[in-house]
Amino acid sequence: MNLKNVDLNLLIYLDVLLRERNVTRAAESLGISQPAMSNGLRRLRKLFSDPLLVRTSDGMSPTEQAEKLQPKIRDVVASIENVVQPDRQFDAANAHRVFRISVSDYSEATLLPHMLRRMRSEAPDVTLDILTPSDVTFQDLERGSVDLVINRFDVLPQSFHQMPIWKDGFSCIFNHKNPIRDNFNLETYLEAGHVWVSKTGMGVGVGMEPDAVQSLGWVDEALTKLGKKRRIRVFTRHYYAAMRLATLRDLIITLPSRAASLVKDDPNVIIKPPPFDIPPIELTMAWSPLLQHNPAHQWIRRLIVDVAKDVV
Repeated sequence: MNLKNVDLNLLIYLDVLLRERNVTRAAESLGISQPAMSNGLRRLRKLFSDPLLVRTSDGMSPTEQAEKLQPKIRDVVASIENVVQPDRQFDAANAHRVFRISVSDYSEATLLPHMLRRMRSEAPDVTLDILTPSDVTFQDLERGSVDLVINRFDVLPQSFHQMPIWKDGFSCIFNHKNPIRDNFNLETYLEAGHVWVSKTGMGVGVGMEPDAVQSLGWVDEALTKLGKKRRIRVFTRHYYAAMRLATLRDLIITLPSRAASLVKDDPNVIIKPPPFDIPPIELTMAWSPLLQHNPAHQWIRRLIVDVAKDVV
């Protein structure tokens, strides 16, 4: 294929088509007519000898070749944009933009309040649309319909960009009148009732089974290595709810320390380190390669990293 015979506008069309996966929305995004976009798609199919987008029960879906092309096309288009507009910057102070961010309840409680305080002064007209992990799939993130996911991940697709936000240890919270306060050790910890708190991964969550220790997470995995098991009485996906349950006299909540610090000034609860070792968790920010070079996206990523340094 001779490059001089290729209309480079087609690459821009393909970039938007693969992001929107809808001919009408892609046309609206580029400010062209739907027939013009349909004609562009026909030319793209001929250029790549591939359907690229096919109609399915879920709408227009990319072919295998299109999925491989998407990050490459985004990089090409971003490079062209940088050449044409090398000094382009995101003006946060005057921007009107929505960032869609998927966060766990843990990071929503610990990180977002600090973000909002910064944004109130630096970007007063920028809006956050906060989604839960169960609202979002990796496909949503991959095509850029969700700007960022902030969570703890065992595995991420290799194509995603990612950056660690922080590492966090664990703390135990319980009522100040709980008899365990004067004799807090592994034995009394295991005798007590416990609140399990975590968040399911991306996609639809499922219920928990108390006997499925291997899927219960960091605390229970650490106990399993000691040949021990705690008595879980409540399963919840909400950190604030778990911390309120700490006011009950017979329950212990073991959760990341930054979340526990939110109730450090509550005279009704006591915070202590666990009576056994639990490996720290890492909070990570992940995003699509389609947004890697977007100036607005670069700004929000820098802000998050900067803000996270002050969250202790």
